[in-house]
Amino acid sequence: MSDDKFPGWHGTTIIGVRKGGKVVIAGDGQVSLGQTVIKGTARKVRRLSPGGHDVIAGFAGSTADAFTLLERLEAKLEAAPGQMARACIELAKDWRTDKYLKNLEAMLIVTDGTDLFVITGAGDVLEPEHDIVAIGSGGNFALAAARGLMETDLDAEAVARKAMAIAADICVYTNGKLTVETIG
Repeated sequence: MSDDKFPGWHGTTIIGVRKGGKVVIAGDGQVSLGQTVIKGTARKVRRLSPGGHDVIAGFAGSTADAFTLLERLEAKLEAAPGQMARACIELAKDWRTDKYLKNLEAMLIVTDGTDLFVITGAGDVLEPEHDIVAIGSGGNFALAAARGLMETDLDAEAVARKAMAIAADICVYTNGKLTVETIG
């Protein structure tokens, strides 16, 4: 959307880390409108349980758009139980081709404890090369920090928390009030 129509929503940082048989998704709580912090305790990481299978999802972008995508993802997971990759690909195809969905402005990180993906409106279902993925305005800061921390003795949650703390210190659209979900 062009800047004259979009109110200037910025920010969030979501990170997914896979290490030691566990996958963690962590997200900050800040919601900003332009240069103003509107809320500091938003919950942008959710646990889904379609068909009794645990899935964790974190989102960056428009909240209403993200919830629409999460509902669609849950439906895809219910249609293909235990097949997260297939469900994510089906969601990405719909998102890319559906007249309504292709206008949604959000990104998702999802995991079932085995797979870890980023899903975008461009039709991408991306699996990280180094067991870390991050999105949002502070995503690159968190990603770089986590990459540096992966070779330490820290577990997945500690890596995610430290990386998010570093991103919060650098990115003005990210705060330190985290929601952290672990699976695996």
